[in-house]
Amino acid sequence: MERKKPVLMQGNEAVARGAVDAGINFFAGYPITPSTEITEFMSRELPRRGGVFLQMEDEIASIAAIIGASLAGAKSMTATSGPGISLMAEGIGYAKMIEQPCVVVNVMRGGPSTGLPTQPSQADIQQARWCNHGDAPAIALYPSSVLECYELTIRAVNLAEKYRTCVMVLSDAMLGHMREPVNLPDLEHVNIIERIKPTIPPEWYKHYPDNAKYRAPLASFGDGYRFHVTGLAHDDLGFPTTRPDEVDRMMKRLKNKISQNIEDLVQVELFGDESARIAIFAAGITARAAKAAIEIAHQHGKKLLLVRPLTIWPFPDEAVHTYLSDKKMIIVPELNQGQLSIEIKRILGKSKKTRKIVEVHKVTGELITPEEILKAMKEDN
Repeated sequence: MERKKPVLMQGNEAVARGAVDAGINFFAGYPITPSTEITEFMSRELPRRGGVFLQMEDEIASIAAIIGASLAGAKSMTATSGPGISLMAEGIGYAKMIEQPCVVVNVMRGGPSTGLPTQPSQADIQQARWCNHGDAPAIALYPSSVLECYELTIRAVNLAEKYRTCVMVLSDAMLGHMREPVNLPDLEHVNIIERIKPTIPPEWYKHYPDNAKYRAPLASFGDGYRFHVTGLAHDDLGFPTTRPDEVDRMMKRLKNKISQNIEDLVQVELFGDESARIAIFAAGITARAAKAAIEIAHQHGKKLLLVRPLTIWPFPDEAVHTYLSDKKMIIVPELNQGQLSIEIKRILGKSKKTRKIVEVHKVTGELITPEEILKAMKEDN
């Protein structure tokens, strides 16, 4: 497609285009509102590019298929919504346990259960962190524009390959279906990370080695390297173990690949005036209303600051401390019953400073408006 002029593009289409531009060459999925356009795009585009598209019988089969494709050397992805993530939970945990790169897109909708299939929600934010059982830190990104749907999908693929894990992209029904003019970058300017292939003799190869940067060579099935894959606790060759030292080393690796690379993983946008005494913490589609509220306040001579996490998990603890600790009031608007607020309170709750954390919730399938954010600020001021 023409990349030198703006193209009117849907959010779900931007996710799919970002995926193929990042090198995704295998997609397995099951249609579910409001993510189906991603599956439809991949069904048309991947065969044209020499990739593979599989229509699966359900979401459990979808996550299993992309893990298997990744083990065979493919860059793989699936897309779904909240009910599908619930079904994929065990597979997502398995991908993290075996440290196999893959990407899962969740276009959030109202829930729980079948809920509001065609309406936007942000109620899967905590699910993105805790959907699998056991200690397995998560990486989850949340765009707020159609262009960012493209950019953060590429980033998700890169992070999955870099850190050998399952990465989630969060979107929502409104962001997925809205259209905006987008200038896509020339592909030669798009940074793509490929997985590192082993170059040592097969007898030296360890499938789960420890190193300072947690960037380890990854052999694929058929490459001639011997390794074992299991969801059980395993040693550095992948074989099951119950030895405390080996289990401890494995669990620390799963944790440290995230906790020791926070600066590389976490992205935050600041919008407005950093000197403002009142701040807004908002993500995704709701951050757009927050920006509009800041513009309205500015026209009336009032200062506001927006702190927007592009990386939801790991949570931007340091940015919250840095930019919100000294604020008189923090407004947290979100399309749920307080999932971002939980984290803000966790981080700032022990501070001795007196501040108001004002929660603005909406779970009806309607968007939070700029006026509702400003009203909350006035009522609690």
